[in-house]
Amino acid sequence: MVDDQDVLVRTELMPQSPSEPMTVRVHTPVGSAVAVWRGEPHEAAGRHHIEWTVDEDVRWGVNTRRATVAEPGLREESGRVVLRGRLRLAEDGMPAVLEMGESQLPFDIGSPPPDDGIWVEITVDAHKVELYPYLL
Repeated sequence: MVDDQDVLVRTELMPQSPSEPMTVRVHTPVGSAVAVWRGEPHEAAGRHHIEWTVDEDVRWGVNTRRATVAEPGLREESGRVVLRGRLRLAEDGMPAVLEMGESQLPFDIGSPPPDDGIWVEITVDAHKVELYPYLL
């Protein structure tokens, strides 16, 4: 999924393991979580415009459920990243879009989809969430 909005985030370098990808804690307007950093290592800590990539499909009842709170959010739970937002279904094989604050994150649907426009939480392994910085 890609964040196609102009959202500035703050990142801080996390303790690193030589056998794991570089990780950062990303602080957004709707919360924070740990994700894999795909930019230059010396730029990992700072303020960035980013694109998000999540290597996971929406699978209703497996990694996706109806949210109990109707507001965008980002948090961690037991080594996993929880993304909360309004899910907009697309037509003609296009990805669905998770509206998460000012960010819009496309997802493929891997199971029968939920209703269009409902608030959902999508939970994924933290190592499947990657951040790519870019310059405006």
